[in-house]
Amino acid sequence: MTEVAREVTLPGPVDAPRRKSVGAGLIGWLQAMPLALVLVFFLLAPIVMIVIVSFWGATEFSIYPDFQFDNYAFLFGSDVTYRVFFATFKYAAITWALTLAIGFTVAYFLAFHVRSQSMQIALFLLCTIPFWTSNIIRMISWIPFLGRNGIANSTLIDWGLIDQPLEWLLYSDFSVILAFVHLYTLFMVVPIFNTMMRIDPVLLEAARDNGASGFQSLVHVILPLTKPGIMIGTIFVVTLVMGDFITVRFMSGSQRANVGRLISNDISLLQYPSAAATAVILLITVLMVIGILLRFVNIRKEL
Repeated sequence: MTEVAREVTLPGPVDAPRRKSVGAGLIGWLQAMPLALVLVFFLLAPIVMIVIVSFWGATEFSIYPDFQFDNYAFLFGSDVTYRVFFATFKYAAITWALTLAIGFTVAYFLAFHVRSQSMQIALFLLCTIPFWTSNIIRMISWIPFLGRNGIANSTLIDWGLIDQPLEWLLYSDFSVILAFVHLYTLFMVVPIFNTMMRIDPVLLEAARDNGASGFQSLVHVILPLTKPGIMIGTIFVVTLVMGDFITVRFMSGSQRANVGRLISNDISLLQYPSAAATAVILLITVLMVIGILLRFVNIRKEL
């Protein structure tokens, strides 16, 4: 009887941890449920709706539900689409290069040349002051500065550097990229600065003790350890530039276009299926770019 009782009672303590793990897992799912519902209703559901509408048909005055590939066929069969996508990638690449150069320099100065933490905070807040206003206001503020009779041309004429105003300062690719750099540089500064502040000073001291110069320490120590921050900033800048349309419209004087501007034009013409198809292609393109970037470095440690 005692042996039988032992055989019956032995599984009890073994099942207790299992029940605890199941209960903990259930509690975890319940805690994640609110965020999951928010993501489903406000992120996943709109994307699914856009994909569905991209296969619908449209006339001049209405849209009708249907399953057809006319929108995608027209999109890939037009030369305008390829030129617009090329312009979008051009804006994104040039903006990324300039914001990376400026952002890395600013972050490096704040992290390694400013010793006081209070001064670091003060200078960092100084960089964020322009972001206390609207993006549109900061963007439009360049128009009187770069205009034909603006401050830049007037100053260059007064200095005798030019004889007549420069036309390419405004309503050109130059003004569009300048506005992009102004708007999105901080998105590159913040993750790079955050990564640099996590670098152990002992590593830099060890590099100096082994005879490494400042440039060698930068290339072989700081830069490899800053890759996660660079990739996070790259994702921010590239996605923001590729999805932006209002900057291209204002700063180019409606003379340039990108994919976002193409979607905006279709929406203004009530061509929602065509706009949805373009949005789907843009989303796939951005996801491919992000996927390629994530192959170079694991940013989960940074997040």
